[in-house]
Amino acid sequence: MNNSVFFGAVAGLAVLSGGPALAAEGDTLKEVKARDQLICGVNTGLVGFAAPDANGNWSGFDIALCKAIAAAVLGDTTKIKYVPTTGQTRFTALTSGEVDVLARNSTWSFQRDTDLTMDFAGVNYYDGQGFMVSKDLGVSSAKELDGATICVQTGTTTELNLADWMKANSISYQPVNIDSNAEGEQQYLAGACDAYTTDASGLAATRAAFADPENHVILPEIISKEPLGPVVRHGDNNWGDIVRWTLYALIAAEEYNVTSANIEELAKSSTNPEIQRLLGASDDLGAMIGLDKEWAKRAISASGNYGEIFAATIGEQTPIGLARGLNAQWTQGGLMYAMPFR
Repeated sequence: MNNSVFFGAVAGLAVLSGGPALAAEGDTLKEVKARDQLICGVNTGLVGFAAPDANGNWSGFDIALCKAIAAAVLGDTTKIKYVPTTGQTRFTALTSGEVDVLARNSTWSFQRDTDLTMDFAGVNYYDGQGFMVSKDLGVSSAKELDGATICVQTGTTTELNLADWMKANSISYQPVNIDSNAEGEQQYLAGACDAYTTDASGLAATRAAFADPENHVILPEIISKEPLGPVVRHGDNNWGDIVRWTLYALIAAEEYNVTSANIEELAKSSTNPEIQRLLGASDDLGAMIGLDKEWAKRAISASGNYGEIFAATIGEQTPIGLARGLNAQWTQGGLMYAMPFR
């Protein structure tokens, strides 16, 4: 089949099959606007990051990013459909066009970036893999887990990191395969495994939901780098720019002390050129990505800047209790660094 016939067939399929095919072919912004709804792939349930309440209302660190994108593109944080995805289904849901963006704890890696036809739009949480055990196990280091059963999610970098680290340290173990964090929590509490391994942030979130969190210990070893961030389909460059710069807007807002409380005033009165560009008071940056001048202002107003979101969902004053650490601003010794808005 020659190229003209092939591309014609693909275009015809997109028209006949509707939204997902159009989105998968690189018109995500057009499809989101036509649908008047953002479809955001999220975790099946991880308290602090993405979890529904009894009424089905989602909240959390990753949910705030979904809301920021919806605010930037549609001007409304309620125009979102949340699609729960597991470690095994998340990337298929994205590449098939079932979701517009994946905003869940997914690690940016070489193979995922190059071989799975996906693009990571940035890092919204720098993490690392750890282990959690019951205090009753009497273990204070992961290197004491020789012969242990360990719950681990299949289809994840967690599974591969575990195998590599155990082999490197000559430690034998028996994996107990699970499909989701909810299943991991259930199996771990039921005693089906001696330890549970996943991202350290996920362990903190899981432990916080226990009836007796004080009886469970997150061991000191961090065995990997896990840069987590939003993911889009490869080839849709403009949509990737929208997601990437929405994340940067949240990070930059914290750096420049633009908050949900002062954003309206700063939009009118700030003399800082970077803040003026960020909030649309000067320079129409939105036109470059198919949005209006105030897209970033709406994104920040949705749930606050990056620091506000962190503090409200997973920070030290929440049950999750995570310190900023590597996720502090670059001016505070962390790695959070937004590219310039100019």
